Amino acid sequence: MKKILIICGLMAFNQAIAADTYTLDPDHSYVLYDINHLGFSTQSGKWKNVNGTISLDEQNPAKSKVDVTIKVGDDLVTGNPELDKHLKGEQFFEVAKYPIATFVSDGVITSNNKTAQVHGILTLHGVSKPVTLDAVFNKKAPNIITNKMTVGFSAKAKLKRSDFGMTTLIPALGDDVTLDIDVEAYKA
Repeated sequence: MKKILIICGLMAFNQAIAADTYTLDPDHSYVLYDINHLGFSTQSGKWKNVNGTISLDEQNPAKSKVDVTIKVGDDLVTGNPELDKHLKGEQFFEVAKYPIATFVSDGVITSNNKTAQVHGILTLHGVSKPVTLDAVFNKKAPNIITNKMTVGFSAKAKLKRSDFGMTTLIPALGDDVTLDIDVEAYKA
């Protein structure tokens, strides 16, 4: 019986140390979006200061997890203060009612040692929907500035804003939204 308990304890210990937790660096993590503007141009906006964690299991990447929070109103930047105010209002993000967005992964499928599809649930504007991120592992190394072990990822995703209850000016203002995501995360 004692031997079984030791083996179970070692298995639990190995599973516990298999994944490393990294905290997103809010100064070097962001989500950029692009949307068709009335057919004339493609306009962009950015959520800066993305917060969250990555549980990276290098031995079994399928067990890795992502948990991210964005303060939709506080962190939205377009370069045009009046547009920022408009987007935060009732016709679009309604940040007074829905101040945060979250993405929580529920599966990772690796293509090779550098790329993966990260499946998860995006909650935005009070609606939760599945979204897939096409992710690229950029680098893992000690950061030369902070001396902390750091990982970097880039990802892309496409979604429809109407799926999240934002239908203002569709179809003139694009329904399709492209997301470009870059994150750096450090081990505490």
